[in-house]
Amino acid sequence: MTTAVARTGRVNEDFAGAVPTAVVLIDGAGIPGTESICRHGVAWYAHRLGGSLLGLVSLARDASLATLLAEAIEQVTDEHRDTCDVANPISPSATVAILRVVGGRVEHLVLGDSVLVLDRTDRTPLVISDPREVVVSRSYQSAIEATVEGSAEHHRLLRELRANRNQPGGFWVAKDDPRAAEEAITGGCPAAELTSAVLLSNGASRIVDRFALADWPEVLTVLASSGPAEIIRRVRQAEARHAVTADDATIAYCTDLAVSQW
Repeated sequence: MTTAVARTGRVNEDFAGAVPTAVVLIDGAGIPGTESICRHGVAWYAHRLGGSLLGLVSLARDASLATLLAEAIEQVTDEHRDTCDVANPISPSATVAILRVVGGRVEHLVLGDSVLVLDRTDRTPLVISDPREVVVSRSYQSAIEATVEGSAEHHRLLRELRANRNQPGGFWVAKDDPRAAEEAITGGCPAAELTSAVLLSNGASRIVDRFALADWPEVLTVLASSGPAEIIRRVRQAEARHAVTADDATIAYCTDLAVSQW
């Protein structure tokens, strides 16, 4: 696993952690003003949610990943519902990616715009992503880009965008309502069919989906030869070259899945 904060002096709002049979990646999200709603902040939410999920997947073999995510959301929300306005549209939220090996199968869950890639032994990689946030965000992109970052209009548009979270016709993330877990993309396959798997926050997946520096087979090749840090290094170079604001970038690369039995 490798993670890199967007810029020096800023708190990393990504989380990644693993136990012998599972890995969890969380990408925290917030906008200016979040600190007035939640005294804990986005990084706190992401790390609490990730830690809760790791504990649950370690113990609850028979529960589905969606059920465990719902329980984790409820646990973290209970930790700060008495001190923070958890239902406010701009309260901290996060995207989620989970991989678990159980009974010879690899199970996965993706909620929000994190990306999970399964490297299949005899076929092209299977890319699991949730496009709903990208689709909704695209309708706001030109208006947001036309405003001055930090201006009142910029903040207004971001708040309007965030109001689409966890709403029918919008996009779904982990926040305060455990029912969002029902909207996650889930699936599974025999572990023997996979060579490896990789979980990426959207700050890392932009090597493919924003900068088009590589396709997913190429990314998997680089991971096998040079590891996650090389992917993030290339992303940072592209951000600088194109004058794109850096984002927290996190990658968890998983191998030997067939021997990680529970």
